[in-house]
Amino acid sequence: MSNENKSRLQVHYTDVVVPAMLQEQGYKNINQVPKIDKIVLNMGLGQEKDNSKSFNLAVEELGLIAGQKPLVTSAKKSVANFKLREGQKIGAKVTLRGKAMYDFLDRLISVALPRVRDFRGISKKSFDGRGNYALGIKEQIIFPEIAYEKVERIRGFDVIIVTTAKTDAEALSMLTKMGLPFRG
Repeated sequence: MSNENKSRLQVHYTDVVVPAMLQEQGYKNINQVPKIDKIVLNMGLGQEKDNSKSFNLAVEELGLIAGQKPLVTSAKKSVANFKLREGQKIGAKVTLRGKAMYDFLDRLISVALPRVRDFRGISKKSFDGRGNYALGIKEQIIFPEIAYEKVERIRGFDVIIVTTAKTDAEALSMLTKMGLPFRG
């Protein structure tokens, strides 16, 4: 695959991150180097479950951020305390892979995170023990795709970076080399 079809971050991964990881970790084979498998964006919209206009607007905003159409998720069970019925729409998610994944991560690192007020870096404690990283975005308006005038309400969503790393230390090393701004 030629570099014209690759994202800027994808080229950085193959040209800079892979050789650095091979040297640092002492891998024998290039296929041992951890890579990002997918990025999942998840927005819980339980508070919007009764207001279809707000729900659809939130799903549309998630689609603009991700660059592809979100999958609307439904409740698996009825919960009386939450006034929730089985099959009711309660969220949206998007799974990004390949070029779209690298493009999103590039926009997150270089455009969105620097727009966060009082930003001092992201926490190193959000790894799950298997090399995957979860990041909570409090405001969708940090992404330039969202027009501030059209925002009905400030909503947050989760960004889960799924890697092929075996340990959190490997994943931290790889994601740091990719450009994620970790604290300290």
